[in-house]
Amino acid sequence: MSTFLLLVATGLGLGALYFLVASGLSLIYGLMGVLNFAHGAFLSAGAYGTWWATENLPGAGPDGAGFVVAVAFGVAVGAVLAALVELTVIRPLYRRHIEQVLVTVGLSLAAVALLQGIFGADPITYPRPGWTAGTTQVAGASVPNDRFLLMGAAVAVLVGLLAMLRFTRLGLVIRAGVENRSMVEALGIDVRRTFTLVFAVGGGVAALGGALGSVYLGSVSPGQGTSLLIFAFIVVVIGGLGSITGTAVSAVVVGLVQQLANYYAASGVGDLSVVLLLALVLLARPQGLSGRTA
Repeated sequence: MSTFLLLVATGLGLGALYFLVASGLSLIYGLMGVLNFAHGAFLSAGAYGTWWATENLPGAGPDGAGFVVAVAFGVAVGAVLAALVELTVIRPLYRRHIEQVLVTVGLSLAAVALLQGIFGADPITYPRPGWTAGTTQVAGASVPNDRFLLMGAAVAVLVGLLAMLRFTRLGLVIRAGVENRSMVEALGIDVRRTFTLVFAVGGGVAALGGALGSVYLGSVSPGQGTSLLIFAFIVVVIGGLGSITGTAVSAVVVGLVQQLANYYAASGVGDLSVVLLLALVLLARPQGLSGRTA
């Protein structure tokens, strides 16, 4: 029983990591219609930014409040990078979806090459707060604390995004801009600036996923963002394009299926199970689990 509980906790932690990566992707696509293959670059920027900050930024460090400062720096790096990408690359290509895909794929490949050139191709040991190295007893199972860190962050991000969309003026402008951009602009509201903010929020959340995901994985490498982005796309498609709540449910299902299949079947079967799950959902419910935007 304790083994099963540990597997469930690990699956939930993995699902939380997938949600952190996929929520920004879903937000950007659902509200702006941009299929962003460069999203993994924001994740990597957050991970490397946090790693760099723990070594060099005054007040930052690998533990306690210092680690919070380091993660905040990594998130800021991801958000700024995302805003720059939207301003310089994406903005001229709205409504030109094929060009968006080509450009963002190119950016993704260039980002990996750039990180390899700066930090090398080998994984770098990541700073882990001492608390995350310990375990907590849950019904007889020793659950690593880094799973709770990921789950707590994912819940906070989910609540924050839903609150932003439903209860703030920014969320109102975003939803109105998606429905009828011309009308909102006629009211004197700068929709372009709002969309830049959305891109920055999506990039910041991805960077948070990179920073905390590297704690879970224990290292950071140039291809890490690309690897996690594959599962993030699967989560977004299963959950329903543009639905934050659907993405959250999908992330939990994918994490649990992958973890349980890897243990009870064989190593590697988890990835295959996730792909089969994607195929089944697309056949039975092409619009995804939710079928609507957040």
